[in-house]
Amino acid sequence: MMKENELSDEEKKVSIKEFSLTKGLIVATISGLLSACFNFGLEAGKLMADHAILKGCDPLFQNNVIFIVVLWGGFTTNFIWCMYLNFSNKTFGDYLNQKSPLKMNYLFAAIAGSTWFLQFFFYGMGESKLGNGASSWILHMATIILTSNVWGIYFKEWQGVSKNTMRTILSGIVVILLSVIIVGIGNSLN
Repeated sequence: MMKENELSDEEKKVSIKEFSLTKGLIVATISGLLSACFNFGLEAGKLMADHAILKGCDPLFQNNVIFIVVLWGGFTTNFIWCMYLNFSNKTFGDYLNQKSPLKMNYLFAAIAGSTWFLQFFFYGMGESKLGNGASSWILHMATIILTSNVWGIYFKEWQGVSKNTMRTILSGIVVILLSVIIVGIGNSLN
């Protein structure tokens, strides 16, 4: 009897075939750059936030006006890509397919989208109190990465990986924690 964390020979071949360090590094680099671009958009929108405060907006929620503009870019690219995939795969009918659990699918999609937006809503509130621009973004991203990795370890998602892989994950967590400390020290010097 095969244990849960053991892979069959066929699964190992697929896993090895799917692994590409080059592709992974390219995706990670592009993701990091685009994340920084999101923060640049938030920083560029500070004039809108200042104007919102002048018009009577509670300073705690000043960043929401920026999100309206910045998130349109993400919506637009995601919408175009999804429509392209629906057209290419002929899957437009799936949105109304009665054989699928549509109510649950739409409910969970709404919950996921709301939760995703709430991270920015609360980030905006925190950044408006901290007022330290890019440092807030660094802390936000570090928190997301640390939380997901700690939850992954807690729920044993990494169970069965090699010791080398586990050391790499733990080393990454340590590097992120050190970077947060360095950012904190840097901010205290201002």
